Amino acid sequence: MAAIFSHRATLHKVCAVLPQERTGVSMSELIATLEQQRDLPNDLLCSLLETDRYDAALFQAADRVRRQRYGTDVFVRGLIEFTNYCRNDCYYCGIRRSNAHVQRYRLTPEEILACCTEGYALGFRTFVLQGGEDAFFTEQRVCEMVSAIRERFPDCAITLSVGEWEKSSYRAFFRAGANRYLLRHETADAAHYRRLHPQPLSSENRKRCLFDLKDIGYQVGSGFMVGSPYQTTENLCADLRFLQELEPDMIGIGPYLTHKDTPFREQPNGSLAQTLRLIGILRLLFPYALIPATTALGTIHPQGREMGLRAGANVVMPNLSPVSVRKLYTLYEDKICTGEESAQCRSCLERRVASAGYAIVTDIGDVRR
Repeated sequence: MAAIFSHRATLHKVCAVLPQERTGVSMSELIATLEQQRDLPNDLLCSLLETDRYDAALFQAADRVRRQRYGTDVFVRGLIEFTNYCRNDCYYCGIRRSNAHVQRYRLTPEEILACCTEGYALGFRTFVLQGGEDAFFTEQRVCEMVSAIRERFPDCAITLSVGEWEKSSYRAFFRAGANRYLLRHETADAAHYRRLHPQPLSSENRKRCLFDLKDIGYQVGSGFMVGSPYQTTENLCADLRFLQELEPDMIGIGPYLTHKDTPFREQPNGSLAQTLRLIGILRLLFPYALIPATTALGTIHPQGREMGLRAGANVVMPNLSPVSVRKLYTLYEDKICTGEESAQCRSCLERRVASAGYAIVTDIGDVRR
């Protein structure tokens, strides 16, 4: 981190001589500076976030950087949404505790292993186990689930995305065989976090969890929603600064998408254009990062995932969950790919990735720092 901030003054000197726009900066040279220095001062980041006139140049730079590090490789992760029970009541989430309209489900250990077996036969070598913070899945049950997958598939990466736990539990999951963990920080600004989440959830605890995970040795993924209610450009800039502090291996962002059974039902969806712009910025800030072209992108636009790849993303996460439960894991409205069999998802994504000019690879896809 010291190195990142040590050249801030240099960046100000470089940008100060550029022609005037909103902050006295030529956007094309600003993008070049970001590509070379992997950083910009806050005012210039805000300028870049707020204009779409230079998106094409930004995406070209981002694609150039991702090809230097990863070529045309796009890593595939098999997503298993194993429970939609959740103890939390986040104001934006369709599976929030207070939503009485959700048909709840839990996959059995046998069903989870069956998903992995099917995925392995299709070429998946990373499994992402995602669920709400379900009290049924105690530390012991999560460890048993992870251990069973590790024993059956020793050559695969196991990623957990099951929310906030004490450090001792994260350590137990790691010992059981999990080696990656996804936990979006959602927003780095504590006041904004409070507007999206009820007590006792806090930005401070979420950040504590992320640093605990890094300390244990996980490959860590974080990220945030783009266009969430009450979000400002300054909030987004704070998100980027927090990610610079955390230095995660994976960064997942997607447009905020509303759900009719939440307090935010009247809020507008996030912007596809701003999400793509942020993917491009993230690629230039974090050349090594694994950045998914998310299902939310594909939900907000039919070509959203392809557009995400062209903007700098290099991961896709098709769904391995049983078709019978996919429509029940509704974090937001109109989620795509809820009726496809796993083989169909895999085949469809392979074609989509190829149409964007890239190629799916089936190894575990470690970070290339």
